[in-house]
Parts: sequence; C-alpha cells; structure tokens
Amino acid sequence: MTSPAPTLLPTLFLSHGSPMIAIDPREAGLYMQGLAARIDALFGRPRAILAMSPHTATRAPFALGAERHQAIHDFGGFPAALYELRYDAAGDPALARDVVGLLQQAGIAAQWTEQGGLDHGIWTPLLHIYPQGDVPVVPLSLTPQATPAQVFAQGRALRSLRAQGVLVIGSGSLTHNLRRFFTRPTEVDAPEEPDCAAFRTWVHQQSEGAHWPELLNYRRLAPHAEAMHPTDEHWLPFYFAAGAACEAEQPWPAQAVRLHGSVTHGHLAMDAYGFGAGVQALADVPLR
Repeated sequence: MTSPAPTLLPTLFLSHGSPMIAIDPREAGLYMQGLAARIDALFGRPRAILAMSPHTATRAPFALGAERHQAIHDFGGFPAALYELRYDAAGDPALARDVVGLLQQAGIAAQWTEQGGLDHGIWTPLLHIYPQGDVPVVPLSLTPQATPAQVFAQGRALRSLRAQGVLVIGSGSLTHNLRRFFTRPTEVDAPEEPDCAAFRTWVHQQSEGAHWPELLNYRRLAPHAEAMHPTDEHWLPFYFAAGAACEAEQPWPAQAVRLHGSVTHGHLAMDAYGFGAGVQALADVPLR
C-alpha cells in the first residue's frame, strides 16, 4: 500500500543567477515553471511565501510587512523588455510580525518594517513558479556579514512556519563570481568549467550525505570555494532554507535533495535544492 503524500511543506533553495532568467529561463527557469503544480498537488497551495535573497541586505534581519509588493528592477544594462516586467503580489503583515517574533524568541535581533518591494532575487523565480502573483510574499532581508551557521540558525528559528502552510525559499546562486563573469565573458551555453563542477559535486555529496558540519564550514573545506564564492551573500540563502526544514529538536534537516542541476556561462551554477521530509517527490513526480 502506498503511503499518503506528506503535507508538511519542504523548503527550497533556488539559484536565480542573472536577472535574465525572467525572460530567458533556460533549464533552471523551466524547472521552476513546474514547481507550483508539484507543490500544490503534493503539499497543498502555500498560504504565503517567506523569501530571503541577497539583494535585500541589512545589518540585522528585517521582515518586510507591506500590504502589497511590486517588483524592484534593481539592476542595470539589461534589455528593455526586462524592465517592462511586473510582479505584483500581496504581502502578509501578520506573518511578517510572526517572523520577527520567532526570531526574537531565538535571541536574534530582528525587526519589522511596513516597507515593501520584491528584489530580483525574489520576483524572477516567483515569476516562473507562481506567475499570477496569487500567493502572498514576505521578504526577509539577508545579513551578509553573518556566518553560514548564523543564517542556518535564523532559518531554524522559523521552522514552525512550515506547518502553517508557509513556503520558505532561499534564493541565491550555487556559484557566483561576478569578477569572472565580467572579466572572462563566455557564451551562455559554454561547457562547464572544472572548478565549478568540483564545487557542485562537493555540495551535492555533502548535502545528500547529511554532512552539515562540513557544509557549514564550506569556506575551508569545499574545493574552489573562494573562486566560486568570493563573498558569501549568494550562498547564504542555502543555509536559511536548510535551517527552516529542521523538525522539532532535530539539529539538521531530515532530507536534502538536489532537485535541479544546470550551469550557464560555464561557471554560473543554477542548481536547486529542497529540504525536509518528502522533498524528493518534487524531483520525482512527473508533471501532469
């Protein structure tokens, strides 16, 4: 007899890469376009989304509690069509206050603001996942000076939200070296470079092996960590999503699964990961 599908929402780390993913989705964007059907069928439509992106950064975590959000075009030098895109979504002020309360209970100095807006690390993935903008969104700012362990703890403090129908998303990039991107330009479909492949393989092996102390110490242990992440900010949302998938008093997520893997420009990894019991189904269940 087949076991019933789990109902506790998993958490997600999505690589958004360049803002161009909004109009040129390629493999990662196409994967995101199938996510809503899978999530809704397996776990139920989320009542809200809590999203962390490196493009809203503050010294301490801020939950954006606006009633409505609009897309922020926080980039330059891209085609005009990209600036014409909109993504309007409701906010959830009550959820934003709950987020701050949970963080403060865990000893994390979080704050609430009535300001709103979705940076491109949030709205470009959501444009593919829930294109109608019909799921409320609460952005939580990233603290880029924090360690992976500290960001993991922020996520873990919010683990109870999964049982309340909140989909937690960390949006960043599995690799992110802008200096290489601009000084060594390559075609978008260039072959994967060896250091990128080695870093991706290490993350995959450590994640699916549940080697969380090693993952938290990636800067020292991962091959080519400095080349793949000269700074931490695009990688920290991975730990936020993972921490939010912890259950009860368990120190680590029950499961970590690479849901999608692809690379653009030879070194910009677009991998997606999911965390929590039952998340494997997001990779395995075919679209209907």
